[in-house]
Amino acid sequence: MRKAMLALFLFTAAVATGACHDTTYAEARPVAGFVTDTAGFDAFIATHPTPEQFHVRYPDVQLVTPGSITTMEMRSNNSRYFPELDKDGRITGGGFR
Repeated sequence: MRKAMLALFLFTAAVATGACHDTTYAEARPVAGFVTDTAGFDAFIATHPTPEQFHVRYPDVQLVTPGSITTMEMRSNNSRYFPELDKDGRITGGGFR
């Protein structure tokens, strides 16, 4: 009985700590459509993704990087993101417009 309880405890601890690894959002499934989960989007941006990782994660959101040509219409559905890029070209912030 004691060995069974110890084995159960170790198994539970292994399962619980197995999910505690650093995952990157680029490996996650793409989010279809426009951004509705702003908290999840902010958490993704906090990982400082590359524009390529952004396109994999949010394929339906237009990423307007420096040099991109875009129209001037106002969008209110979080479908166009203007990023702030660091010196390595990673997204560090930005906003929807």
